[in-house]
Amino acid sequence: MSGSAVRPVPGRGRPEEAPASGTRVLAFKRHLRAEVSDGNGAYLFSERGVITMRGARIESLAPLLDGTREFAEVLRARPAGMTPEEVAAIVAQLVDEGLVSVRPVPEPAVDERELAYWDACGVDAAPMASRAAAPGIRLVAVGDDVDTGPVERALADATLAVAPAATGDADLSIVLCTDYLDPRLEELDAEHRRTGRPWLLARPFGAQVWIGPVLRPGESACWHCLTNRLWGHRHAEACAQELLGHEGPARRPTAALPSLSAAAAHLVVLEASKWLAGYRYHGQQCVWVLDTLDLQGTLHELRRRPQCPGCGDSTLVAARGARPVRLEPARKTTSTGGGHRTSTPAQTLERYGHLISPVTGIVKEVRRDPGAPPYVNAYRSGQNVARGVTGAAGIRAGLRGENGGKGITALDAEVGALCEAVERFSGNYQGDELRIRASFEELGAEAVHPNDCMLFADRQYRERAAWNAGHGSFQHVPVRFDPDAAIDWTPVWSLSGHRRLLPTAYLYYGVPAESGARGVHADSNGAAAGSSLEDAVLQGTLELVERDAVALWWYNRTPVPGVDLGSFDDEWLAEMIGHYAGLGRELWVLDVTSDLGVPVFAAVSRGTGRPHEHIMFGFGAHLDPRIAVRRAVSELNQMLPDLLRQGHGIGDPDAARWLEHATVANQPYLRPAAGARTRTPADFRYVHRPDVRDDVFALAGALAEAGSELLVLDQTRPDVGLPVVKVLAPGLRPFWARFAPGRLFDVPVRLGRVAEPVPYERLNPFPMFL
Repeated sequence: MSGSAVRPVPGRGRPEEAPASGTRVLAFKRHLRAEVSDGNGAYLFSERGVITMRGARIESLAPLLDGTREFAEVLRARPAGMTPEEVAAIVAQLVDEGLVSVRPVPEPAVDERELAYWDACGVDAAPMASRAAAPGIRLVAVGDDVDTGPVERALADATLAVAPAATGDADLSIVLCTDYLDPRLEELDAEHRRTGRPWLLARPFGAQVWIGPVLRPGESACWHCLTNRLWGHRHAEACAQELLGHEGPARRPTAALPSLSAAAAHLVVLEASKWLAGYRYHGQQCVWVLDTLDLQGTLHELRRRPQCPGCGDSTLVAARGARPVRLEPARKTTSTGGGHRTSTPAQTLERYGHLISPVTGIVKEVRRDPGAPPYVNAYRSGQNVARGVTGAAGIRAGLRGENGGKGITALDAEVGALCEAVERFSGNYQGDELRIRASFEELGAEAVHPNDCMLFADRQYRERAAWNAGHGSFQHVPVRFDPDAAIDWTPVWSLSGHRRLLPTAYLYYGVPAESGARGVHADSNGAAAGSSLEDAVLQGTLELVERDAVALWWYNRTPVPGVDLGSFDDEWLAEMIGHYAGLGRELWVLDVTSDLGVPVFAAVSRGTGRPHEHIMFGFGAHLDPRIAVRRAVSELNQMLPDLLRQGHGIGDPDAARWLEHATVANQPYLRPAAGARTRTPADFRYVHRPDVRDDVFALAGALAEAGSELLVLDQTRPDVGLPVVKVLAPGLRPFWARFAPGRLFDVPVRLGRVAEPVPYERLNPFPMFL
């Protein structure tokens, strides 16, 4: 820029030719300072940086946009010889981009810096100049311990008029409280929904200051939507309050400093001022949490719950449950990592990442497992409600005490952890599910006896007391189901649209006792989330196939062929073998594929050179054998952090016994069958289908040939959106200790693994504990 002429663009009117009162002039916005450099362009400087505008036209036009000329005068000036139409086009572009505004003359009698702020917001400052004349704010305190003084002083500093507490004329209410879960806020929420007036909720106290959201009746989420999310993260507190005989949130000491209270109050008033000025931005839909200890601020988006009983339609979930499940065409967009999906992991995270929040999300956080070696992609996402554990001890209650995600890449694992947490959240009973009250005998052919899916043997029921005393709670055998007892039932649907009924307590976690939970045991078998409904159904069905195949192999303890990992020509698999060797562990894979023909693999690892082998495994199933083997090794990786941390000191008694006592010598079925040909990808018939729905139909056909029927319950929650299903196939075996007659005893004979059914007494005494 050396040698060029630099011309500041004035920001004031020309004294000798001041515009007449009542006119409107063109000017760069007040938060911008303009300079022109001949031959180089015009520059706009602000606290956010510099904007460069090139060309002779803008160099000539910029000095005219100084707040002294009306639009018509600028057109007549014809800078750089442009036609009026060309000038108008450039001015319009500058206005559209938020760089130039049309100002009234005279300007509001407001400090120039204040006007610059409103220009930066993109709102007209004129209405704010007369704000003291109208009662724009209503200030409400909830609780006798709420000091409104700091906010009142901040409102006075901002010259914002405060309406009397009883008036309904205010444009916005500021509601101050010490806890967003205070039940007294319910009445205020109802009042504002009746009047249709918005209200700003704030807690300007404590080490963590909360401000927002602005709740807009009929447009945004309501207070009930917010409390639904907040209580979800305060489960331990709710339990403690119930045990103590208290209702609502627990009382807490309030922490405050004069400087903190004043700063928080002014931030609250700033949000109110922006709202009254007409400034709208995404953060007004959020709870902003300022940690005053480290000055870290975070936004937590609050979305409306369509099924909210306060502001939505509480019948949505039940209505969907009454409709058949229909699968639509769903083309595959990715086949990397963990399987064929209708959206990439990045797309899924972008679409549903808002569900991760310790304030307004359903998942508090998704984090990399701190105990995972660098080459293991394992993520965690909070307590696994399917395991039935609570409190601090629950995290160590087993290998799956927390929701987890695994994958070839970190992104695969992160999205997997999110999806598993959503799966468990959506499968938890919330009270708005479709339920039919009747007994099994009354329902007739539509009802599926729950033991057709649970598959406990009569002997297990007879010996349940002794069994339960020696095993972890997740392995417990319930009392017998009473077919004459009236309980709640929920519809599930075949792919052809036929309705069947199963106990609600078998389909959802946490069903209250009055719904008839006695004798049924909800589990995660067949529960899955997916990027589409079709994707979720596919993943749930593959899990059923996988666990059935594992049960056939595990409990019968039949040797099966090994898998030649080198034949897959997969660098990642080769790397994993090397990494396990670096830990002093062997890694191999077994083919446990059943009569259903879907490739199912068991990845097995044991330690060498130590007193305990600490044998661990992971399982994987997929129509594509290459994906199936990756899934098995990925799941093994997911188990590795807990294994390395705890060994056989893990909290689950069944897992602890196995890890302490099992060796390949005393469990020889863990080794590839002697004399059996090692499996390669060519041994599996894989048909590529471009549509996920076609894969589901193919699996349903295989199940039908095996004498089972694929049934689906759509558990997707309207406020979550990520599709979640519970898939069932009566007769298929879960991989826990379930010893009823059927496939567990018959299929190994048909596969030629054993000459005759293995007697009950000779089944594997170690129940599967994953």
